Amino acid sequence: MTRQIAIYGKGGIGKSMTTQNLAASLAAHFGKKVMVVGCDPKSDSTRLLMGRMVGETVLDALRETDEDELALEDIRGTGFAGVTCVESGGPEPGVGCAGRGIIASITMLEQLGAYEEDLDYVFYDVLGDVVCGGFAMPIREGKAQEIYVVASGELMSLYAANNICKGILRYARSGGARLAGVICNSRNVAGERELVSKFAEELGSKLISFIPRDGIVQKAEISRKTVIEYAPESNQAAEYDALAARVEENAEFCIPTPLSQERLEQLMIEYGM
Repeated sequence: MTRQIAIYGKGGIGKSMTTQNLAASLAAHFGKKVMVVGCDPKSDSTRLLMGRMVGETVLDALRETDEDELALEDIRGTGFAGVTCVESGGPEPGVGCAGRGIIASITMLEQLGAYEEDLDYVFYDVLGDVVCGGFAMPIREGKAQEIYVVASGELMSLYAANNICKGILRYARSGGARLAGVICNSRNVAGERELVSKFAEELGSKLISFIPRDGIVQKAEISRKTVIEYAPESNQAAEYDALAARVEENAEFCIPTPLSQERLEQLMIEYGM
């Protein structure tokens, strides 16, 4: 059975980097067949796997080709370790709704039979500053059964993570999505591990992984590669491998209990000062 996982997080928190390294590790080191669906209008969710920005997104293809004439190969590519890569894309600047790209992408992939292939994992890399409209589709429509939230010890990051959990809670019964854990992508702020761990605990979940800050990540990104490909023997690659192992073994999912704003700020005072 294919595990469909959505990874949400505040813009700039490192969710795309985390998703791509997780996918790369599962494919290269665990022998898994993986597909990554980029659900960010910047269309950069698979750049490190592909070694470039994708040439054509799903919305590009739909704008240029009759829907009945589209084939799977028109909208997907193959990246590092055989990971299948798809970018939803977005509207032209200033026109339309970016969430539409996610809806169109997932619908088109279903119609073309992408999910009927022998996949072990499908990852949706989703913009998480807002959980509304098309951006909530993986949660709302039950496309993803497992939701991981990438956060750090910064207030706005945890605020966005908490809002995402409110979205999971809202659609938990109709869509069936569950919170699978919180991934801390460290920013080296005071009390960060303890803060994010306590935040996850109060949600009713757990800190699935603490990814330390390391300069090798930026070097790999500049080289348009995942850390798994760029520096496979590095400590950072080992951290992503450990994350992949925990995701592979994880079977503890929950309907989250989001925190009040007052409690969130109280946690910041208790652990972040």
